[in-house]
Amino acid sequence: MKKILLFILLITSAAYSNAQTKLNVVLAGLSHDHVNLIMNSYAKGEVNIIAIAEQNPVLVERFKKRFKFADSIFYTDLKEALKYKKPDVVLAFNAINDHLAVVEVSAPLGISVMVEKPLAVTVKQAERMAELARLHKIHLLTNYETTWYPSNQEAYTRVKDNTIGEIRKMVVHDGHRGPKEIGVSKEFLSWLTDPKQNGGGAIIDFGCYGANLMTWLMNGEAPISVTAITKQIKKDVYPNVDDDATIILEYPKSTGIIEASWNWPFNIKDMEIFGLTGYVQAVNSNTLRVKENKSPDYKLAEAKPLATAYSSHLDYLAAVLRNEIKPGNDLSSLENNLIVVKILEAAKRSAKEGKKVMLSK
Repeated sequence: MKKILLFILLITSAAYSNAQTKLNVVLAGLSHDHVNLIMNSYAKGEVNIIAIAEQNPVLVERFKKRFKFADSIFYTDLKEALKYKKPDVVLAFNAINDHLAVVEVSAPLGISVMVEKPLAVTVKQAERMAELARLHKIHLLTNYETTWYPSNQEAYTRVKDNTIGEIRKMVVHDGHRGPKEIGVSKEFLSWLTDPKQNGGGAIIDFGCYGANLMTWLMNGEAPISVTAITKQIKKDVYPNVDDDATIILEYPKSTGIIEASWNWPFNIKDMEIFGLTGYVQAVNSNTLRVKENKSPDYKLAEAKPLATAYSSHLDYLAAVLRNEIKPGNDLSSLENNLIVVKILEAAKRSAKEGKKVMLSK
């Protein structure tokens, strides 16, 4: 009998512990298709969604039916939702231009925020968001899919361990055949191809990944200059924004090349790093391709699994909110992403003016 009681106690304790570590989140918007990732986590019981702020009744009905949400979960206004619900964090799944408004509502209430990449449309917006976050002592983080790739984390470790020597060149490719071509939702497409709501086309949508990774690899250092070329290859499909961008970042001893496009023949997210003595490529989320300068051949290797706290945005968020991790210059950090927005703004200016843009310190 004692053994049975002890077993029940252990099971109950484990369930209680799991409930305690599960985040309570409020969603700001449903129009960003990355919201499907958090919904999948919700369906698996990995997170508690305690409120959703969304004005579009079509989206509300779609998600209500699909995930069996109660009517009481939905609000048309984030401010109203936060009057009644006290989450651990607000997750923004709306247009990039609306991220500032999310922080303006959440920060004064002491509620941390994680937005989908990139942080903001303009440097002015990003700096205002940072000002509010610091004033109200909240965490303001940015979520990128590639942050949770074991391959990227291991490539970073190889650089920091001096396995390939000092970085000389970085090349990051990101994109797909195009948002319309791959069938994103019409709500997502409407603002993703709006120069005001998204800030640009492929240069923003996929240029941010390379800027984020390179800022991380360069220890939070901003580039000296930014040069960019954009194209409208499918002007009939995307008449208002670019669909292809090449961005060159100049550092004192290295160069970064970001290739962002809605014109790839397939989905791609990879990163190449050339050092003085070797090379490492994060081919996909789990595979590395490496070569040392004396080796005649490339070698493929599987990346090691990540520690739990760095394996997903929810695990990372929970660790940050429990003060187990300090974001510092992490890929999700505010400091990194302020530089990302500066790079993207300079890239848009460079492409428009047809010249190199120097970044001020």
